Amino acid sequence: MAAYLMAEAKVTDPDAYETYKRLAQVAIAQYGGRYLVRGGAVDVLEGHWTPPQRLVVVEFPSVEQAKRFYDSPEYRAAREARATAADMNMLVVAGI
Repeated sequence: MAAYLMAEAKVTDPDAYETYKRLAQVAIAQYGGRYLVRGGAVDVLEGHWTPPQRLVVVEFPSVEQAKRFYDSPEYRAAREARATAADMNMLVVAGI
C-alpha cells in the first residue's frame, strides 16, 4: 500500500537548503519515492491552517520503504546538510 511522506519547511538559509534538496532528491529516488508536491503555492480553503512556507509530498511504495529512506545513510547526510538550513516537520501516512 502506498505511503505519503509530508514535510513542511521553513527555510532559513536558501543556499544551504539547495544542497539539502540535491541530496534528498537522490535519496528519495534511490528508495523508490517520487515527488507529488515540491513547493508551490498553498491556498487555505477552509479552517485555520497556517500555510507552510514550503510543502513537500513524496509517494513511497509503503510506510516501511518511507522509513527505510528516512533512516538511510543517504538521507542522514541530507538531514545533516539541512541542520542549519531549515526547520522541518515531517510525517508519513499510509494510503488507502
